[in-house]
Amino acid sequence: MTDASATASSRLAGRLIAVGVTGSIAAYKAAELVRRLRDEGADVVVLMTPSATRFVGDLTFAALTRHPVETDVGGLLPDQRIGHIVIADSADAIVVAPATAHWLASMAAGLAGDAVTATCLATSAPVVVAPAMDGEMYGHPATRANVARLRDEFGYRIVEPEAGPLASGQSGQGRLAEIATIVDALVAALADRPIRVPDEAARPPLVSGARDADLEGRHVVVSAGGTAEPIDPVRFIGNRSTGKMGVAVADAALARGARVTLVVGQVSVPLPSADPSARIVRVETTAEMRDAVVEAVGASDALVMAAAVADFRPRRAATTKIGRDKGLSLELEPTEDILAAVSAAVAAGPSSRRPILVGFAAETGSLDRAPEKLRRKGVDLLVANDVSEAGSGFGTDTNRVTILAAGGGQDELPLLSKREVAERILDRVVAALDERDAAAQTGRVTQESRA
Repeated sequence: MTDASATASSRLAGRLIAVGVTGSIAAYKAAELVRRLRDEGADVVVLMTPSATRFVGDLTFAALTRHPVETDVGGLLPDQRIGHIVIADSADAIVVAPATAHWLASMAAGLAGDAVTATCLATSAPVVVAPAMDGEMYGHPATRANVARLRDEFGYRIVEPEAGPLASGQSGQGRLAEIATIVDALVAALADRPIRVPDEAARPPLVSGARDADLEGRHVVVSAGGTAEPIDPVRFIGNRSTGKMGVAVADAALARGARVTLVVGQVSVPLPSADPSARIVRVETTAEMRDAVVEAVGASDALVMAAAVADFRPRRAATTKIGRDKGLSLELEPTEDILAAVSAAVAAGPSSRRPILVGFAAETGSLDRAPEKLRRKGVDLLVANDVSEAGSGFGTDTNRVTILAAGGGQDELPLLSKREVAERILDRVVAALDERDAAAQTGRVTQESRA
């Protein structure tokens, strides 16, 4: 197994799983599938049809898997072996998700015109297929006949699509099945089969530094540290934040090729100021952080609001130091809700360029309030943690978080280093950006077809 971040279940520990991605708007969901398979302990390689690369870049999958992505039937690995043949001979299973109507027809006819179909033709490993397409298309007799042939004659396990709203604006059975359902089907297909090729040297090679490119050309805004609300010229209201989590996100985004604006308050960790792709904006108060974030986010692709913003400030700050002999009584007022303000501002802009918004929620004892915060703040992702838990509070090098998505569902991550937590967050940001761009591309194609 090549990934040490697998969860405790590890149902696919030591397995090599090949994920075939075809040209559906649901292709962005394959990034989440890859991540789930790695969480289950699998080593993962990805194959893509040429049309799939129009929806999701192959660099995204290279970054997630740390393996070369096969997009060409004649493609060679860095060691000059034929890529799809190595995968066909060494993968424990192949899962094609999403599988388009075109791919189903090609596979049913045995037409090896792309890397995904060629690998399935060349392998004896189990194959799991998760179709995704328009409802009328999935219900067409030709598609149903192709699905039946793959299932009944080829022995492929079919994960039927779900019914619901589709990218076309219509509703029907065609939505890609839930990722958890696909993973369960894959686990069931393997059953008690032994690991097919345990020797990693016989598998596709790893590519060092592959993660460095999947945010190339993107602008990511990150906030870090705590804010300080003045009581008088020498005292302030603050919190225990050190900025470690936010700086870890900034460092990870820079390593993945992003241009980063880092808005920092009170921090006690080194900042990536020597990196030419990093712009550091220093602030003290919540109001200053709000202004800096709002200014930066308008031209960004994502905002990761990891700062621990003070919730309250003195209604009036003294202009001179308050003597201790006078005692001190403070009247507090709430500070600005930066995320809510940013969410409202970007909602008015074009959806094709809307930045992905990630918020943090530091709780104590329970994460019960997290779903309501996700809704109220209008973010795409909310990263919640219990700061009273050992190893998960302020100043630690580790964190245990739960990531909630606006579209539903949540992932409870194990205790990880803050850098690894940052990577997991950015994996989801990359997938969300791919989804946004795919939707924009589909919209342009639709408008062009109507012109």
